[in-house]
Amino acid sequence: MRNLLEFLVRYYHWMLFVLLEVVSAILLFRNNIYHGSVWFSSANAVVGYVYEKGAEVAAFFSLVDINKQLTQRNFFLERKVNQLSRLYAEATADTTAAERIELDLLDKYKPIAAKVISNSLHSADNLITIDKGRSHGVDANMGVACGTGVVGVVCVASDHYSVVMPVINSRSRISCTIRNRGYFGYLTWQGGDTRIAYLEDIPRHATFEKGDWVETNGYSSIFPQGILVGKILDVSNSRDGLSYRMKIQLSTDFGKLRDVCVISDMELVESGRLMQIARDSLNNKN
Repeated sequence: MRNLLEFLVRYYHWMLFVLLEVVSAILLFRNNIYHGSVWFSSANAVVGYVYEKGAEVAAFFSLVDINKQLTQRNFFLERKVNQLSRLYAEATADTTAAERIELDLLDKYKPIAAKVISNSLHSADNLITIDKGRSHGVDANMGVACGTGVVGVVCVASDHYSVVMPVINSRSRISCTIRNRGYFGYLTWQGGDTRIAYLEDIPRHATFEKGDWVETNGYSSIFPQGILVGKILDVSNSRDGLSYRMKIQLSTDFGKLRDVCVISDMELVESGRLMQIARDSLNNKN
């Protein structure tokens, strides 16, 4: 105790100096807009850099699992493409038509590969940070997916980083359909298990089975049609009893999420802009 008091007496002027410096800095950044914005931008850059390096270390130790998933996914997709090409060629006697159609579809999209550098799982409003921003072509309201399915929607984009609202966010609403059934609703997350979500507003006359796959329906300006969401585990009535509520096992494992792809579809972007112009026009008239 005596040594502590002697230390405080000997160096109290330095401690007072540091305290006054901290207080001065807080007052400067809080009461001056310019200095505050400079501090905020610098702090974001530093935090983003730290998250990015931490994500690189985590990604290195998960490369084995990622490569295994990619290998299995590529094998499945190659089999599916080959089978569809063979069936189409047999039906049309044109062995090159399937390749031409596939190339035409791919020309619409500009996939932007990105890495997850920050990912929250235990909040009601989880968010994901990725290492791509406006300078890479990423902007707000773009869809994000991975090799196993839907991830979420970009909500904020800076020059070099973007924040994604994932499916496992209580505010997330993604329009989905039951594969090969034609019935659609919207996907929500109720918290808790990050592998479980719910498909709401499926009409009572819909026909389906447990185990059916759910995918995006392409009705929004964010996701194209056919991106995998998950499969039906259970079915119950909605709160008002007028529709079905389906328990969905998500195909994306957010706990292992490392590599994602931002979906930049020029036709979707253009249609989204037109919709926004129409909304603004209606609001101005009102």
